[in-house]
Amino acid sequence: MKTVAFKYGDEEVALLLPERTQHLSGTEPLSTVGKEKITRDLDKLIGNRKVKGRVAIVVADKTRLCGYQQVLPWILETLHGKSITDDQIIFYIAYGTHLPQSDDECLAAYGEIYQKYRFVHHDCTEQDVFVLLGKTQQGTEVKVRRDVVESDLVLTIGAVSHHYFAGYGGGRKLLFPGLGEIKAIYANHGLFLDKEKALLVPGCWPGNLESNPLAADLKEIHEMLPNYQSIHAVLDSKGKAASYYFGKNYDDFLAVCMMLDDCYKIEVTEPFDLLIASAGGFPKDINMIQAHKSIHNAANLVRDGGTLVMFAECRDGIGSTTFLPYFEMGGWHNAFKELADNYTGNGGTALAMMEKTNRINIILVTCLSGDICVKLHIDKRTLEQAAHLIRNHSGKIGIVQNSSLLVSDRLHAAS
Repeated sequence: MKTVAFKYGDEEVALLLPERTQHLSGTEPLSTVGKEKITRDLDKLIGNRKVKGRVAIVVADKTRLCGYQQVLPWILETLHGKSITDDQIIFYIAYGTHLPQSDDECLAAYGEIYQKYRFVHHDCTEQDVFVLLGKTQQGTEVKVRRDVVESDLVLTIGAVSHHYFAGYGGGRKLLFPGLGEIKAIYANHGLFLDKEKALLVPGCWPGNLESNPLAADLKEIHEMLPNYQSIHAVLDSKGKAASYYFGKNYDDFLAVCMMLDDCYKIEVTEPFDLLIASAGGFPKDINMIQAHKSIHNAANLVRDGGTLVMFAECRDGIGSTTFLPYFEMGGWHNAFKELADNYTGNGGTALAMMEKTNRINIILVTCLSGDICVKLHIDKRTLEQAAHLIRNHSGKIGIVQNSSLLVSDRLHAAS
């Protein structure tokens, strides 16, 4: 037997597992974080241009942190070195459709800078702040904050990650859907649904851009966005920023995506009877909406009819008011029809969860209420109960200590 630790919120829990358990892991990214390199690379990125107007710095919310407390002071110092004043700088929190943060949460995410600079809490429902940039071939009306579009310098700072339906998160997603208008965001997210076949589009998969209509829509939206510079973070297995890459265009973003694949995309030829995984701890398991992404990655490694044991604290509960109602509509087909007619909220996430619970057994060690877990068709267990189940399992067992990072090509799981 061997002891393996799994992240759970801010803590770790330990399990005693059979020696035959297969450990799945990625490769740690190169660690290059340092003030000198970041200030030099940012200085080169901006160049000699004179910035006289507004500087919009776009950051992610608490669910997608990437070392902001450490790196933001270095970035500001570099901007000041280019004669950019504090009055010119405005930070924008790219919530998309996420719930807003409290001041305490913002202070924890961004440090003392939150108290010294102006931060705009983006509200996707505040209609008078948007400008229409155009309409995509898929029909998305691209509406983004006017004040950001009209800024003299736009700088996005966020982690590039694998995303369960967009292929990759970060980069262009900080501006849209991060600073987008609610109906436009839902139009893009609705491309996750194949309305003719009444199923989720297979190409909408983490680490995949081919045959992914939602990702193609985001690329077209990128071409409509104002010129912006990006600082792309790559996280290590502990969720800390290992490296920052600087870019001006979509190819620069794709290059970082490929680096991410080299670290965290693995090939698995045969699925597991039982997989034990952690959602990655805080903030990846801050709520069910965020933890679902980890569940999605891990579930792919489980055979049809198999079992996934997942550690996901979910201290903030569901993290959305538009997720649970889809589980009260009488099943997959009714929920799909409702979304096909009127895509809203986290409906796509709800359908993706239903798809998984219809295929495999999901056991959750969590602080979500038992009633919510029943509604989601998830089996809530204590750590001791999960350990007992694992000890008595005779099939093929695998473990993933951070399934928020590790992805694989879509498996055709054997029953």
